[in-house]
Amino acid sequence: MTAVGIVVVSHSRPLARAAVALAEEMLHGRQARIEVAAGLEDGSFGTDAVQIVDAVTRADAGAGVVVLMDLGSAVLSAELALDLMDESVRGRVVLCPAPLVEGLVVAAVAAGSGAGIAEVAAEAAAALAGKRSHLGAVPAPGTDDAGPAGAELVGAFTVVNPHGLHARPAALLVQTVRSLDARVLLRNLTLGTGAVPAASLSRVATLGALAGHEVEVRVTGPQAREALDHVLSLAADGFGEETGLPAPVAPPDRQQGGAPMPAAPGIGIGPARTATAPTIDLAFLATAPSGDPAAEWRRLREAIAAVRRDVQRLRAQAAREVGEVEAAIFDAHLLLLDDPELVAEVRSRIEAGQGAGRSWTEAVSGVEAGFAAIPDPYLQARAADVRAVGDQVLRQLAGAVEERMDVEGVLVAADLTPAEAARLDLARTTGVVLAYGSPTAHSAILIRARGIPAVVGAGPEVLDVAPGTLVAVDGGTGELVVDPEADVLAAFRERADGLARRRSQALARAGEPARTRDGVHVLVGANVATPEEAAAAVPAGADLAGLVRTEFCFLGRNTAPDVDEQEAAYRRIAEAMDGRRITLRTLDVGGDKPLAYLPTANEANPFLGVRGIRLALTRPWLLAEQLLAAVRVAHDHPVDLMFPMITTLDELFAARRVLDDAIKLAGQGEPPGMRVGIMVEVPATALKAAAFAAHVDFLSVGTNDLTQYALAAERGNDAVASVADPLDPGVLQLVAAAGRAAGPGCLVAVCGELAADEHAAALLIGLGVRELSMAPRAVAEVKEAVRHSSLEDANRLAARALEAPDAATVRALLGGHPPGRAD
Repeated sequence: MTAVGIVVVSHSRPLARAAVALAEEMLHGRQARIEVAAGLEDGSFGTDAVQIVDAVTRADAGAGVVVLMDLGSAVLSAELALDLMDESVRGRVVLCPAPLVEGLVVAAVAAGSGAGIAEVAAEAAAALAGKRSHLGAVPAPGTDDAGPAGAELVGAFTVVNPHGLHARPAALLVQTVRSLDARVLLRNLTLGTGAVPAASLSRVATLGALAGHEVEVRVTGPQAREALDHVLSLAADGFGEETGLPAPVAPPDRQQGGAPMPAAPGIGIGPARTATAPTIDLAFLATAPSGDPAAEWRRLREAIAAVRRDVQRLRAQAAREVGEVEAAIFDAHLLLLDDPELVAEVRSRIEAGQGAGRSWTEAVSGVEAGFAAIPDPYLQARAADVRAVGDQVLRQLAGAVEERMDVEGVLVAADLTPAEAARLDLARTTGVVLAYGSPTAHSAILIRARGIPAVVGAGPEVLDVAPGTLVAVDGGTGELVVDPEADVLAAFRERADGLARRRSQALARAGEPARTRDGVHVLVGANVATPEEAAAAVPAGADLAGLVRTEFCFLGRNTAPDVDEQEAAYRRIAEAMDGRRITLRTLDVGGDKPLAYLPTANEANPFLGVRGIRLALTRPWLLAEQLLAAVRVAHDHPVDLMFPMITTLDELFAARRVLDDAIKLAGQGEPPGMRVGIMVEVPATALKAAAFAAHVDFLSVGTNDLTQYALAAERGNDAVASVADPLDPGVLQLVAAAGRAAGPGCLVAVCGELAADEHAAALLIGLGVRELSMAPRAVAEVKEAVRHSSLEDANRLAARALEAPDAATVRALLGGHPPGRAD
């Protein structure tokens, strides 16, 4: 007898697998065909219509398939999957509104007993009957702050992101809302806009929400309270936005004419080339006659699914090459492809008789126009991303295959999409010149992160440069010379040779220890947040992972990871580091970096509130589980543990007691070689470092936080950015205090941004620092800077810097006395 198949659709792969394991326990030897379509290919939360189609195909043995979904966009993805299936298969699939866990257990038992598809679906849908019978009706909330059932909750937040709700923060907002069973509406109170659904990236864009704008949040639904708390917490944290590579200072709104703008530093010399990617007559495709609406809709959904797979692959590639911050550019592209408002409009046009290409083009053009109409130039630049995604889908409709951009030389183009920027061949493309575009465009961000010299906004005349004409470009200054004279070309080549020589020498020796000319060994490590970043750190020459931001295990989810999940994640990083020591910083979140499932009270100044170790000690179970996972890994790999935001000895002693308990619970004794240290981020901690040094193996100075606390200048506030300089002599005095107090048995490290400044390496050595940790891409050059320094010169430089009146004077000292040069 052929059994009914079951497909579990969930945002979380571990959740789906655990639910399946529970259901299988109830079968008692009977068999049920259960398949999982959960999570995205990169391991993050989300659902994918194509993955659901594949799961249905595996589960379908002819008797039909019941699909169970968790919440939010899982339902939308399942509906889209139906559209992608052959009609013969679609007729055997039932999307069941049952609760996921209870429904799956009941459905599995029914299917395993030979029930038909109608009975399996009905049994699953009635799965809550037992609970209802036992508990009765759900009482109306009394004093619960969610209000009566179905009541609307209202809140508001001020946009703190420097560039407003552009693609990346908006994408995080949309992803969060889609994962909850609630309807969220947003309204820009500052501009007086109408309400828009927060689950739609295209509609969120029309808010025109800029820095300082007040946005109202209105929420209804079963998870209204959770949704409101999530949105307000994300907004308070700037929607998790961090600055990647520094943006050029040139104005971003100059789109054509005038001098080229610097977009990515470096020297690029080579023949002018145009991209050889296939060209498609998109205008013809958009106006092509329509066929049967069902066939047109199916064609479009297949094209969207193909583009989604391509974007997911590009995102994974970008994460490996340049890190998660830059790779997040593609999250907005993925959300746009499944935007419920956009998809509904397109389907409506197709059902009205328009062709797939025209329907898609007109709907996407409306979204693009919404971005272009926003007054802010930075948000206007996002219109290009919308157009890029739209064109990708049209190319799929036309049967074109996206390939790596085959350019050998300097690419000259009108503009590039992020996908095209990600496809550039690093071994062949020596530079990029764009006629239009902006240094803040996502394509420019990716080019910069990938290390290709580039200028943008060079004007339409560059498009007339004949292919093969020699072009020289300086992406750091914006200098562009077409067909340069011999002496100009020689000057460019000399600059390029100098940069290449330094980089090549540094990379050639990246795996060697970094020792000063007089033999002082300085460890140079990498700051990492994922196994992929750890894998990239090894060939970059990292001696260790000097900072592992364990927050990556806790972000983008609705519950904290358990011990086993954390252990597996830390093991992957340790294995990627191939025997090198890893430094696990315990969870560093709090009022300024909240987690929705760890609610904290609103704080007037979260940077001075319950964060770091303070939060962990109020949730001892959370710290205990994290330390247990770390201890297990430490029995097999060299591990350091580091506690953040330590201010008092009592905090350190309390954390050590939790660690002692974790060691006992692990049951193997204290891991050999495991070391314990603290972050020095608070000025008081630096000034009393001797008291801490007696109880730890190392002190790691976090210059980012130390700078903001010492100078009363929040590091994310552009208005005081010029004040928040880690080379301020006051900050350097605090680093020196930690260096003096540490003593011979306690290592002093720096893991803030200052560590990546090769010009500051000698200064830090003179202040007593013997370990530097930074982004992997900076490791080789910093190692080389250490090798060209000497302890005597470093001490002399440090003494002068500590006596300097301001950061500008210190910078002049570093520029006037490079590492290894005497006074």
